[in-house]
Amino acid sequence: MSKKSIIARQAKRERAVAKYHDVRAQLKKDHDYDGLSKLPRDASPVRLKNRCGLTGRPKGYMRRFGLSRNVFRLMALDGKIPGIVKASW
Repeated sequence: MSKKSIIARQAKRERAVAKYHDVRAQLKKDHDYDGLSKLPRDASPVRLKNRCGLTGRPKGYMRRFGLSRNVFRLMALDGKIPGIVKASW
């Protein structure tokens, strides 16, 4: 489990990216790079990091499910993810 402060910081970045999305698009369209540089740094979508929705773990993230590999495995074995079955051959 990640620290609560790290998860909160990521959520703050996500809100900033959403807030400035239209402004950034317009500035890019107008080629106004001075205006872009005056926006907050956290408004850039490049600064976002994919994290597990339950634990906040940044590594081993599975984009399709929004979970880290550890949480995915536990939930899949418990049958909490529909359509996922353990492989056997």
